[in-house]
Amino acid sequence: MRVHLGSDHAGWELKTRLVEWLVANGHEAVDHGPGRPMADDDYPVYCLRAAAGVAADADAGIEALGVVIGGSGNGEQISANKVRGIRAALAWSTETARLAREHNDAQVLAIGARLHSPDDALGFVATFLATPFSGDPRHARRIAMLGSFEDTGDLPPLPAD
Repeated sequence: MRVHLGSDHAGWELKTRLVEWLVANGHEAVDHGPGRPMADDDYPVYCLRAAAGVAADADAGIEALGVVIGGSGNGEQISANKVRGIRAALAWSTETARLAREHNDAQVLAIGARLHSPDDALGFVATFLATPFSGDPRHARRIAMLGSFEDTGDLPPLPAD
């Protein structure tokens, strides 16, 4: 699996460890930076590129996922979600990482490096990469609603009372 990664200074050390882990486990790691920790860097520079890499691979028919990492993961998730066609989810447990794929077909996982041990974060990523989308019709319907809104700006219809 190709995995695109991006971080800020707070996530740099974990990102570096993840790149090594991914390669050791047979994945192709694409590191969008930063190449070194910089205290005043801006996470959108790197996280947007990681998410855009996932989206470009999907458009080319290449199976890819992404991981974005910061202090809390919140800004990184927001950044990734700004890329058209990307669904990014913030993980705080292996269960949330699993559900991000299984229910939401998320392509990008966001992690807060300051909130989790490196071993826990590796577990989140391993779970995320190993979990397929369930394909359950209710989940597919909800994802389709989001895609339609992204394309048209039209809100989904309210259900009948």
